[in-house]
Amino acid sequence: MAEPRRRARAVLGVLATAASMLIAAGAAVLASGTASAGQTSTLAATAGCGKAPTLRDGTYTIQSGGRARTYILRLPAGYTSTQAYRLVVGLHWLNGSANDVLGNGFYGLQQRSGNSAIFIAPQGLDAGWANTGGRDVTLVDDILRTVENDLCVDTSQRFALGFSYGGAMSYALACARPTVFRAVAPIAGANLSGCSSTSQPVAYFGIHGIRDSVLNISAGRSLRDAFVRANGCTAQNPPEPASGSGTHITTGYSGCRAGYPVRWAAFDGDHVPLPTDRNASSSWVAGEVWQFFTQFGDTSTPSSPTPSASNSSAPGSGACRVSSTVNAWNNGMTVNLTVTNTGGTALNGWALAFTLPAGQAVTNGWNATYAPASGRVVATNVAHNAALAAGASVAFGFQATHTGDSGSPTAYTLNGATCT
Repeated sequence: MAEPRRRARAVLGVLATAASMLIAAGAAVLASGTASAGQTSTLAATAGCGKAPTLRDGTYTIQSGGRARTYILRLPAGYTSTQAYRLVVGLHWLNGSANDVLGNGFYGLQQRSGNSAIFIAPQGLDAGWANTGGRDVTLVDDILRTVENDLCVDTSQRFALGFSYGGAMSYALACARPTVFRAVAPIAGANLSGCSSTSQPVAYFGIHGIRDSVLNISAGRSLRDAFVRANGCTAQNPPEPASGSGTHITTGYSGCRAGYPVRWAAFDGDHVPLPTDRNASSSWVAGEVWQFFTQFGDTSTPSSPTPSASNSSAPGSGACRVSSTVNAWNNGMTVNLTVTNTGGTALNGWALAFTLPAGQAVTNGWNATYAPASGRVVATNVAHNAALAAGASVAFGFQATHTGDSGSPTAYTLNGATCT
């Protein structure tokens, strides 16, 4: 699929004007859901697993294609080289920057990640992603090589997303590196950064406004349809909201090749990265994209797992402290929990029980398993976080529905001991 250079030049000037719309939209990030479940992926660990890292949060310079290029790196809190993490590449818009992507929390995904992902924001030349001669694909190649040689990454769970020109670049990565990226999510994108081929499948989530005055929604539909074909999905014209409705409609395609879904979200709005539905205080984009990315399996340890309660001596009991953070919207919510072992004994396997308010039901979660879905729920460790030393903390969480009461869980007990 050749790059439409003439059309690209025609729209780039308009894109620069549209970039200013991001400032207002940035405040509306966050408060959709988080998820982690679905298909099991095959863990492929990198050279950085089990290795003391030298990279930290910061801005780095790298030589790529004979030029000095830069990128921003953000590690999850409590990073450990014994766990393989997801990796998310966030791409800026025309006349935007890597700092802008950092400032909006990587399109809201960083908050939702539950410390399960490493985030990278490359800086484009001339504040864009022309990808001349494939130079920007090469940049991403070089960044991944550097990061993965130093940090522990699950190579079966690499993702990319971006807005406008960044959406175009995420599409270009899907075309050029279909075996590198598990899924992409172009927001208000178009074929501006080129596409080498769409002959191989990549999980694809396209998002576009029906009133986009910069890159018409037809451009987004064209990108989507390329991966509808590549992924073997059944062609359709998915429903889109009416102009003036203040809503969005998300459609999952049927018939897709197993493991390669296509999703399309059309919203009643213009050229913005983080649209909100009418009367909503925050955007739905981050929650839906994160759910799409995390459906391919949880992150895990790259070698022998830490023994869990089922294959060790009985877990000890001890004092504990729990903190919770709730993000709620309409009839959905996410709850992030942090449990600290305040007792004097290390736990080799843990189970946190709590009571959900009436009307709440867990739909999915991360860094723990949950059962049952409502009432008195027990969150049990997964393999990589079974060990909880005295004084140590573990973070996990879940997404839930509610019927009006979005309060925090209550009556926590850790391995039978009451928590504060």
